[in-house]
Amino acid sequence: MGSSLTESEALLKLKSSFTKASALNSWVNGSLPCEGEVGWDGLVCSNGIVTDIRLGGFGLSGKIDVDALLELSDLRSISIMSNNFSGPIPAFNRLGSLRAIYLSRNRFSGEIPSDYFANMASLKKVYLSGNMFTGKIPSSLTQIPRLSELLLDNNQFSGTIPSIDQPTLASLDVANNKLEGEIPSSLTKFNASTFEGNGGLCGEPLGNECKEAAAGQPAGSKNTSISKNMIIAIVVAAVVLLMIIVVIIVRSRRKKRDEFDVLEHEKRNSEEHVVEVRVSQSGSSRKEADSIHRKGSSSSRRGSNKGKGNMAVDLVVVNNEKGVFGLSDLMRASAEVLGNGSLGSAYKAVMANGVAVVVKRMREMNALGRDQFDAEIRQLASLQHWNILTPLAYHFRKDEKLLVYEYIPKGSLLYLLHGDRGPSHAELNWPTRLKIVQGIAQGMGYIHTELAYSSIPHGNLKSSNILLTPDFDPLLIDYGFFPLINPLDAAQALFAFKAPEAAIFGLISPKCDVYSLGIVILEILTGKYPSQYLNSNKGGTDVVEWVNSAIADHRQSELFDPEIASSRNSIGEMKKLLHIGAACTESDPEQRLDMMEAIRRIEEVQVEGDQEDRTMYVTPSLRDSYEDSFPQITFEARNSYDGLGGLSRTRHESHSFASQSSGRPSTDDNFVFAIP
Repeated sequence: MGSSLTESEALLKLKSSFTKASALNSWVNGSLPCEGEVGWDGLVCSNGIVTDIRLGGFGLSGKIDVDALLELSDLRSISIMSNNFSGPIPAFNRLGSLRAIYLSRNRFSGEIPSDYFANMASLKKVYLSGNMFTGKIPSSLTQIPRLSELLLDNNQFSGTIPSIDQPTLASLDVANNKLEGEIPSSLTKFNASTFEGNGGLCGEPLGNECKEAAAGQPAGSKNTSISKNMIIAIVVAAVVLLMIIVVIIVRSRRKKRDEFDVLEHEKRNSEEHVVEVRVSQSGSSRKEADSIHRKGSSSSRRGSNKGKGNMAVDLVVVNNEKGVFGLSDLMRASAEVLGNGSLGSAYKAVMANGVAVVVKRMREMNALGRDQFDAEIRQLASLQHWNILTPLAYHFRKDEKLLVYEYIPKGSLLYLLHGDRGPSHAELNWPTRLKIVQGIAQGMGYIHTELAYSSIPHGNLKSSNILLTPDFDPLLIDYGFFPLINPLDAAQALFAFKAPEAAIFGLISPKCDVYSLGIVILEILTGKYPSQYLNSNKGGTDVVEWVNSAIADHRQSELFDPEIASSRNSIGEMKKLLHIGAACTESDPEQRLDMMEAIRRIEEVQVEGDQEDRTMYVTPSLRDSYEDSFPQITFEARNSYDGLGGLSRTRHESHSFASQSSGRPSTDDNFVFAIP
């Protein structure tokens, strides 16, 4: 059914249903919502079409015209958090294609119908925190197949918690309601803070057992019950003791045989699954490797699923840019260990045809089955942008995955900033660093557009995951992994979880990526190794605290890496970028820039600034300091603008590729490259 209103007309109709809508002054007749780089405030556009409405903190109240929203056929999410809306929950359930609704911190009240979410199968995120909802938690929440985030805290919900058992659920909060009864077993993976403030709740997360009602038990039966319980306990203890004795005897008899079994298993495993690959191989060692290969590998080259052995499934090629190759090609390749990271180990492999690739062994990617994993990797491989590096192939096992990438010779940004003191490091002058930052921003803009459905579109942005071409164009890697990793492992494996709201409260959003971008910007400008990259508090520099302290004391010029501080004509532009980095690392995500606004500001930075340009971006936490010191300065309030013109275009260039590590591997050592 076609829409009867244009997008502009529908949005203006929506605006007219609000009161106190002065924050939407850009929504006017005669302009287009997605026009140019700016468009209307509070909207996210894709290919000139509104896909998301983000009106959080706009001071709005009144009614919400859902009929107007029905005219926006491509709308995927709506956020009206931190406003003054009241009354019953709006009829957003009429918008069946919504993936996220954010209604937190308003004054909505009343009961939510039990079947409210029944026709919202696309929904992934539901934020209802900080309202005055009453009644039972809607049972239809259990029918949302891919629900990942559910925040119901600080309301007045009562009754029991429904059994929400979707495996995709990664974030839950029902604290500070009036809930009672036992916490469902499907939700015991969440900690006590998820359920606190509900006096009637019991269960494993809270550490209090749910006691069965014993009302009406005859007084004379008390001693009988105790005696029966004692007899049962004695019998159980005797059985357990007998089983322990039997196990000890059996183990003592099998100990020697087990030792030989282990040795035999290791011998067989090495014959079938491990190939020894040496950097400089003699003819005899080459024959031995080939012999091992013939015993353990499949001859398939395109992902055959035949057979049950671990080696029966070959590489699945998802990108043919480097030709088609198989697991057997990698097994015959010369290999170098590049290093270990939070997700696994990386190896460089040079195949017989001279093509060099990087093979990453991923330990934590166990969230999805084979078909879902295949779909996700193919989605990542389909992306095309000159600032991202897509996977070439993968190898699937239940407990471990291989991802194959093109090999980039210059190495990572981390290595060039902190490890390499040769010619490449000397070339990291201010123009080059600005080029790198702006390339990173463009890549992030593309990823956040193409993977907008993900809670954290990149998820692991840091300098070790930014590779550099010979011309210092940045290539982003290890993006889009969040759906592939179990939620409990993601907090340790992905750098985006170092954002304060994620580290402290477990709250994740695209703004976690903005925090990561800010860390990289500050790292590039200061030349300091961020302590945020470390799991312990030892080593590195807390670049966020250091930069904020220097800005507050008006000592920004002292922060810059000496390698670029000599560019006197560019100090003003460096300061501008420094303030953008600080704004990206605001501890409060509500005060932090969103990704598209951060990109817009980064693109405005120039190699050399206009002497008359006095533009300075000041983070909210530092604004008071500047106003006290410089009362003559006018501070411009900038709204967040979403949408990037042209970032979805593609450009194809040819590069020579190679070293994907933060350090340089030795070239004369021998390594064992174990293919799972």
